[in-house]
Amino acid sequence: MERKDSMDLVGAAGMVGFAATLAFNQVVIKVTNAGFGPVFAAGFRSILAVGLLLLWCLLSGRKLNGLRAALGPGLLLGVLFSAEFVFLFNALDMTSVSRASILFYSMPVWLTIIANFTLPGERLSRRRALGLVLAMAGVIWALADKDSQSGGTWAGDLLALCGAFAWAGIALTVRLTRVSEVSAESQLFYQLGVSAVVLTAISPLFGDLMRAPEALHWAGMGFQVVVACMGYLFWLYLMAIYPASDIAAFSFLSPVLAVGFGWALLDEPVGLGFLGALALVAVGVVLINRRKRV
Repeated sequence: MERKDSMDLVGAAGMVGFAATLAFNQVVIKVTNAGFGPVFAAGFRSILAVGLLLLWCLLSGRKLNGLRAALGPGLLLGVLFSAEFVFLFNALDMTSVSRASILFYSMPVWLTIIANFTLPGERLSRRRALGLVLAMAGVIWALADKDSQSGGTWAGDLLALCGAFAWAGIALTVRLTRVSEVSAESQLFYQLGVSAVVLTAISPLFGDLMRAPEALHWAGMGFQVVVACMGYLFWLYLMAIYPASDIAAFSFLSPVLAVGFGWALLDEPVGLGFLGALALVAVGVVLINRRKRV
């Protein structure tokens, strides 16, 4: 696998496709929630995705290495992953895709703030500080937008924000613990395996497990399983080829596309004010993730 110094057209197309898939998956989760209880859906997705991951490892000859050596941080990774999707799936059950996505994909903002105090070499530069200010202003503006408020609830918005914090915790766990030394497949196994157990166990606490699922909901579940397993592995494949900063620069696309999908497919209210807030968040995320070349 040839390592490249910059993003090329093939890599850019792959990242745009990946961002669009993640954005569309937000719509799929919301639609699928009509047939399954949100937490049960997240757990069932993890169960099926673990099976798909093991099949992938069997067919590709890849191994789940280092599971015992990184057991503690691996379990933490799985618990944080479980929390992330308890928050996100319930958020999408209670608020619009547009509002949930802009809050959930604000994760780089909170990760940058935390990393400034915990990770060496991650001090805030003036450019990144400007990105933080713009992105946070965009989040506040989005929450205050009256047009989009009719499609969501404050409780759902808060859950989406909590999901972003859990996601940031996953990133920090990978950076700060021995779980970074194991393979990508092993990291994913910890996340899917632990969440399959945790989410399924706690799902009865969140209401009915089934909400009369139909063919559309089962199809949505299948799509989510593929995204949860193969989508993550595809992203790691790109990370192995292209610079991490170039990959991160595309992260603004997911909330932008999610808002578009929510408006086009679910008829969610999106006014000019909300689009302005989204633009601030997108620009802020680009400034936060951009790295100087040396």
